[in-house]
Amino acid sequence: MVALRELESHGEPGALVYLSDCVELMRMMPAGSVDAVFADPPYRLSTERGITVKGGRLAPVDKGHWDRSMGFEEDHRFNLRWLREARRVLKPDGTIWVTGTHHIIFSIGFALQTLGSRIINSVAWEKPDPPPNALHTAFTHAHETIIWASRGKGARHTFNYDLINSPDPASQVSSVWRIHAVPKREKMHGYHPTQKPLRLVRRALLASTGEGDLIFDPFCGSGTTAVAAKELDRFFVGAELEREYAELTARRIMAAERGGVLREISETLWDGA
Repeated sequence: MVALRELESHGEPGALVYLSDCVELMRMMPAGSVDAVFADPPYRLSTERGITVKGGRLAPVDKGHWDRSMGFEEDHRFNLRWLREARRVLKPDGTIWVTGTHHIIFSIGFALQTLGSRIINSVAWEKPDPPPNALHTAFTHAHETIIWASRGKGARHTFNYDLINSPDPASQVSSVWRIHAVPKREKMHGYHPTQKPLRLVRRALLASTGEGDLIFDPFCGSGTTAVAAKELDRFFVGAELEREYAELTARRIMAAERGGVLREISETLWDGA
């Protein structure tokens, strides 16, 4: 077995991304070692004939080989494999967040329940500015789903209710999150085709973790989870297969200010952060 310290890593002390397959990395990690997992796995959207709209023009949906379907059964086996390891490295009271569209989210939900996890919430991330439906054969895809789950039915989990909700019971944060796509300022260090907005990940981590907790991301991509963790004064470790994106994550980690968002938290956090 390769020692964890021998794997190529990028970032800084307290926030590291390893250039590694996520399952192989998790198998090197101790059981019950992380407080939360935030995962944005491949949605399996890329096809030879898939199209979308970018800048008002038709464009192919081909994010890379990592986003192409291997067939339903193999895609589901992949989800079971990485989720099994993610659940193993999670602390007994830890939770896991997984994003997805209808292409994979039902497989994710079934896999989590098969492994014994309990789904706490199914959150709808509503996009105010979704791309139009190019083929006019379905409703415009204006949301993604985020599943929030604990390790099992008897597990206790962190939910910082008073921190994220208004004192007014009528103003509670619901399971529908209306959040705009990634602003340009969050793309200044490089491009990734499936980058998530910081505001989305911050909300999840602020709700379910505490300062000093360890966050793990099996599919680092552009490094949004790493940045959110550092800004909220959490520790971070992640896996990324593509060198280009591991280096992008490292650049974003180095540019982020540790604890910066915690010093700015106010009632306007959910309106513009």
